[in-house]
Amino acid sequence: MESYVTQKIINNVGYIEFYHPDHNAMPGDNLKKLEQTIIDAGNNNQIKVIVLKSGGDRTFCAGASFKEMVAVKNEDEGKHFFLGFANLINVMRKCPKLIIGRIQGKAVGGGVGLVAATDFCLATKFASIKLSELSIGIGPFVIEPAISRKIGKTTLSQLAIDAESFFSSEFAKEKGLYASVYDSVEALDYAVKTLAEKLTRYNIEALKEMKKVFWEGTEHWDALLEARAGISGRLVLSDFTKQTLKRFSD
Repeated sequence: MESYVTQKIINNVGYIEFYHPDHNAMPGDNLKKLEQTIIDAGNNNQIKVIVLKSGGDRTFCAGASFKEMVAVKNEDEGKHFFLGFANLINVMRKCPKLIIGRIQGKAVGGGVGLVAATDFCLATKFASIKLSELSIGIGPFVIEPAISRKIGKTTLSQLAIDAESFFSSEFAKEKGLYASVYDSVEALDYAVKTLAEKLTRYNIEALKEMKKVFWEGTEHWDALLEARAGISGRLVLSDFTKQTLKRFSD
């Protein structure tokens, strides 16, 4: 199946779905499409609440595209590559509509950043998380602010340092990344639909002002995430990272 980013509006809920055959990894063009789709949904008066979801069963998002990462040749290209997730997180942060995350499966690296950038997140028991960046010679610099905002730096350090381990969905719930965890995708979808449609009946201006409160203190993130993208863009050129990623270049 080809990669895609789609949007459907059902009962004033904008369901935005992304997919890529490589475990829902996010190449640059998908990131840009997703970014623009969220901007459009934020400006669409038919949509009162947004649901962010991905296609497939057991992986929500595997993070950045390793194939594109391997192809980075200089610091400018590296920064541009990592700005993909930086820009997407900032768009989610500034979107005037609440964004509910529907996390059906594993989230790795940038995928955890997307989870953390939602305003409210529901998941299945299969939705374990991993920050693998240090194991490939970079670090979760761009997504760190979003993750630390949700779970704190102590838990972030656990995830970042234990970079080759998956942490369970229950761990993610206990630390505040997920609000609830369900035994099946069917139960998750029912809960997401019920919550989203309930929120559409609330005062949309109150929801908009509440979202501003949720994100207070993040006004500097445009500059911060751009600077973090520069750090990752430099590190991705290291011999360590190039050698580690070599097996993904075929």
